[in-house]
Amino acid sequence: MSAGAPPGGTAPAREPGRAGAPESAGVPESAGAPETVRVPLSGGRAYDIVVGRGLLAGIGERVAGLGARAVAVVSDTRVAGLYGAAVRDSLGAAGLRTALVTVPPGEGSKSYAAFAEVCDGLIGHRIERGDLVLALGGGVVGDLAGFAAAVLRRGVRFVQAPTSLLAQVDSSVGGKTGINSGFGKNLVGAFHQPSLVVADTASLDTLSPREMRAGYAEVAKYGLIGDAPFFAWCEARFPEIFAGGPAREAAVAACCRAKAAVVVRDEREDGERALLNLGHTFAHALERLTAYDAARLVHGEAVAIGLSLAFRFSARLGLCPGQDAGRVANHLALAGLPTTLAQVPGGCGDADQLLEAMRQDKKVRDGALTFILAHGIGKSFIAPGIAPAAVRDFLRDELG
Repeated sequence: MSAGAPPGGTAPAREPGRAGAPESAGVPESAGAPETVRVPLSGGRAYDIVVGRGLLAGIGERVAGLGARAVAVVSDTRVAGLYGAAVRDSLGAAGLRTALVTVPPGEGSKSYAAFAEVCDGLIGHRIERGDLVLALGGGVVGDLAGFAAAVLRRGVRFVQAPTSLLAQVDSSVGGKTGINSGFGKNLVGAFHQPSLVVADTASLDTLSPREMRAGYAEVAKYGLIGDAPFFAWCEARFPEIFAGGPAREAAVAACCRAKAAVVVRDEREDGERALLNLGHTFAHALERLTAYDAARLVHGEAVAIGLSLAFRFSARLGLCPGQDAGRVANHLALAGLPTTLAQVPGGCGDADQLLEAMRQDKKVRDGALTFILAHGIGKSFIAPGIAPAAVRDFLRDELG
């Protein structure tokens, strides 16, 4: 069997390379002063990602530089209680009229109902096309607020102020916004790039250990996609990322650089940007089958299982060394993350249910499954046309 062509499909898998993997993050340098990562999109849509400690206290001056008169802060009730007053004070000190719209914390707020409430809240606060929406929170708030900004008055600018590790390294960058449907995750949304991303790493100090671990799955993902040296750095330094300090800031900046490079080359996920979904075909199916219940499974935990499954599936197909699959699962387990289907509390259905959930994945083309697989650590590639029977058999064996 050819290592470049998965079984059961007619289209060959796309090999990794300079145009097929994120720009190398390499081994990050120690962070000190805030670092700015530029996302040089065309058409006047370029923006900065600023990474550092204590940035929320001065966010007003940065936002005022974008030329708005009013800013509506969208947050969840927990994050608003922690940072809402300080952010609004900073915005007000910069001469901006402010408003606050809140939703309950958790994946349940990525819904049609919450989306309507946010849109109505923004309209009620008289947010105009020249104003700004500021998403203050984790990935749920960023996706929800960004989608509302994308459609409000046919498009309002927005700023991402991510407060979770997962949002800082992944969801706040690149312009993907949206909500969930009963049929699957992120199936309703829009591409709407932010005007600025402010990643205050001090906000990560208030995360629970579980939230930090969940976000770390997305950090490790960047090394697994296309940067083996970065993954090796993570293996050696992950306790420092959890503890805080320079390693944490360096990791966030490295991930932002890698994602920014991909977004510039493939903004609307027509090609290589799909590599950023390594592990997510499995992960989104797991989230759907656990009804987006955070008590059972949060996104980063599902991603950790998905990454492990993607590498074990690659090894099963003869595409990837088994030792690499073992190394991936071992590292994620050492970081405190689940790596098997048996670790999903309350179960996750049978192989047929998982496969059916995967059929709603955004990468499905003409009804055929597309996975992100790997030839090894740092060697991921897009594999279209995977035979459903091969996936079903793998899942049955994984479920035991």
